[in-house]
This record gives sequence, C-alpha cells and structure tokens, in this order.
Amino acid sequence: MVLVTCSSAFAQDARLKRLDSGDDAAAWEAVGRLDIAGAGFCTGTLIAPRLVLTAAHCLFDRDTKQQVDHGKVRFLAGWRNGRAGAYRDVRRAVVHPDYVYDGLVSSERVRNDLALLELQRPINNTTIKPFGTAARPRPGDSVGVVSYAKDRSEAPSLQEVCKVIAQQEGVLVTSCSVDFGSSGAPIFSLENGEAHVVSVVSAKAEVDGETVSLGTSLSTPLALLQAELVAGKGVFSSSDGGSKSLMAGERSTGTGAKFVRP
Repeated sequence: MVLVTCSSAFAQDARLKRLDSGDDAAAWEAVGRLDIAGAGFCTGTLIAPRLVLTAAHCLFDRDTKQQVDHGKVRFLAGWRNGRAGAYRDVRRAVVHPDYVYDGLVSSERVRNDLALLELQRPINNTTIKPFGTAARPRPGDSVGVVSYAKDRSEAPSLQEVCKVIAQQEGVLVTSCSVDFGSSGAPIFSLENGEAHVVSVVSAKAEVDGETVSLGTSLSTPLALLQAELVAGKGVFSSSDGGSKSLMAGERSTGTGAKFVRP
C-alpha cells in the first residue's frame, strides 16, 4: 500500500470540538464508549437498536493476544461526564474472519479490522438513534469523526471536517485526528445535514511527517459480519484466540507509513 498525502488537505481540517453539553452532543448520542474488560476503552457506534460497530483489535488482549470475553465489554451510549444515555452489556461479538491480531502491518489487516457486537438488549430510545451506513467517499471528499481518546475519555469530540486523502486496497486514508481510544470510532459522510457511517478508525500512521488516520472497509465486511450473527456465530470461546493484532510502532512492508495503534 502506498500512501500519498496532500498538504492542502490538512489546512482545511476543522479542529476537534469537545461535546460537553447536551445540545452539542444531541446528534451523536449513538456514538459511545466501549469499556473493554476493565483494561481500556474504544469507541463504538450503534447502527441498529441491538448492533454496535467497532474495530476488531479492540476485542483482543494486547498481552495474551487472545480475544477477550465479550461478556466483559460494555457499551456506554452517549457517554459524557460520568453518565450515559444507555448502558448495555454484549451478548455476542463477531470479528472479521480474515482479521489477524499480530504480525506485520498491512493493508489487508487494516481493511479487515472490523467487529460487530450484539447487545444483550436493544436500545430503543428516542434520543439515541442508530446511524445508517453509506458507500465509501472518494479522495478529496469531506468526512467527519466522533471519538473518545486518552485525553478525552469522559466526553466525545467531533471533528466535523477532515479530508479523504486516498482510498487504496480497501483502506480509507484520511486527515482526521485520532489517538489512543479512538479505535473503532465512526468516520462519517455528512450530506444534507445527515451523517452516515462510511468507515471505522483502525490505526493512525505517519507519512512524510504528517499524521493520517486509516479506516477499514465497510460495506462488504459489514455484510459478512451481519451474516455471521444470523448464522449464530459470535459466542465466546477461550480457544478462539488464534487471531492477532497490529502492534503499535511497527512498520509495514512495502509502504512508507509508520503505523501507530490509536
């Protein structure tokens, strides 16, 4: 994968806006914090009353390289300053069957870095409306991202305008600002005032001294994960942990990007 940057794309980016107030956060209540087995957190997005989309690597233990028991994962919809609009435990979780947790970084691993969580109970709340999905945007298009991160774990932040820099080998390269905790965050297209999820944050990278974010493919992998849930998969087994994740700071082969796990 060859990443190409354009400096003008970064100049047009909006700054991060912390969504502290109810008015600011109202449109984004379906984005929530995923608390992972008491060991960390990621960002997740409600895309149906009972389904949350996130990154696959969020469901793996960094030390053991095993998939964590999803029964120890909790979705906090609209988490803001100590309160959430809804709290839900996870009933089942499926990760992309081609995702591998560990080894050399590659576009294949990034584009398969997707997981779908089925909640124990649906969220039927008039203020928490699931987001729809849309086709991936083209290079040069404006997108936005809502995420939690290590220095903003108590409220999400919105970057309403960042740019798609490239779309290569199923990976969306954007100028959006991400950091640790942003993994799994939704990347949105914004059309006519309505947001649709077009990708999920997998990693960040440095290219020519600029920081970029890398998003997974969505349409085909998401359909596959939905089919896996329909087929009854996603029940936790401690013997499932053959999959592995991209390690922070490793360099991929055949690319000028230094990958860093957000």
